[in-house]
Amino acid sequence: MKLKEVEEKYRDEWVLAEVLKEDKSGEPTELKVIAHSKNRDDTYDAMKKVKGKYSYHFYTGKIPKEGYAVAFYVKI
Repeated sequence: MKLKEVEEKYRDEWVLAEVLKEDKSGEPTELKVIAHSKNRDDTYDAMKKVKGKYSYHFYTGKIPKEGYAVAFYVKI
């Protein structure tokens, strides 16, 4: 799926996805969703099981107040 499609389909959710393609600047463009949930802990649990995959963890909703982390770019 394209990044935009993932953001629309899983609106206001945490998403863990395998990166299939990225642009010249290294930003993910094509993803395969591994897990998604309104609860961040669910995607963290899924992240523990993902080994050997280039993954991208992010939130598709509005950015929370200052001081909260909303996205992690993890290259394993």
